[in-house]
Amino acid sequence: MDFLLLLKAAIMGLVEGATEFLPISSTGHLILAGDLLNFMDHDKRGVFEIAIQLGAILAVVWEYRTRFVSTFAGMGRDPVANRLIINLAIAFLPLAILGLTFGDIIKAYLFKPVPVAIAFIVGAFIILWAEKRQHNVTIQTVDDIRPIDALKLGFAQAVALIPGMSRSGSTIIGGLFFGLSRKAAAEFSFFLAVPTLGIASVYSMYKERALLSMDDMGAWAMGFVFAFISAMIAVRALIRYVSNHDFTIFAWYRIAFGVIVLITAYTGLVEWTVH
Repeated sequence: MDFLLLLKAAIMGLVEGATEFLPISSTGHLILAGDLLNFMDHDKRGVFEIAIQLGAILAVVWEYRTRFVSTFAGMGRDPVANRLIINLAIAFLPLAILGLTFGDIIKAYLFKPVPVAIAFIVGAFIILWAEKRQHNVTIQTVDDIRPIDALKLGFAQAVALIPGMSRSGSTIIGGLFFGLSRKAAAEFSFFLAVPTLGIASVYSMYKERALLSMDDMGAWAMGFVFAFISAMIAVRALIRYVSNHDFTIFAWYRIAFGVIVLITAYTGLVEWTVH
């Protein structure tokens, strides 16, 4: 196995796990990191990125394992467990329907560094706008979320079909607009990632199964492990962070990151493979 390939896979895993649950877009970072690292060919890289998402998902399942076990154990009997499952199913639907309808068009035109950079900046201004608003918290915990709230959060999550907008960021910031506390918005975003990313990953890997090869398993395993580790750290850090801080710092990071990409793209300082 090529050591350089394993190193690149580990870096990609770190990027995926560190950014998946923060409001800074894992897809956008993976597109840019993969481009800079010249990691795999375009089609195979896409399948790799989908596969290592499972590592990040496993981190959430492990971190909230008690809640997941109690929820599945209480299916059909426990009203709290039933409500969470129904809400997750409702919130999953908008992204699933819109993704199946427009996914190919979005990948063809927007999965490129410059559109991603623009989405970074646009998303940053949305965060700054959200943080300047008066927050009227009416939903303190995940268990207080109603089906209509879940549907709204589902449409917010669907904004992340645009690479660079951030799935977790769209859901969390949407939650603030809809009256969720910061912790409730963050935790629901984590829980929603499990069916959303899990189903999307399995479906995409099945669809692109012709690109799967045993020769790449070492790189995939490396990416998976590092995605799990970095996602675990990121999830714990974000929950602690939102207890006492807002998301303004992430907005300024997005602006700085997006501007750097645009400058390097248009000045030629970095030769992006696609513009």
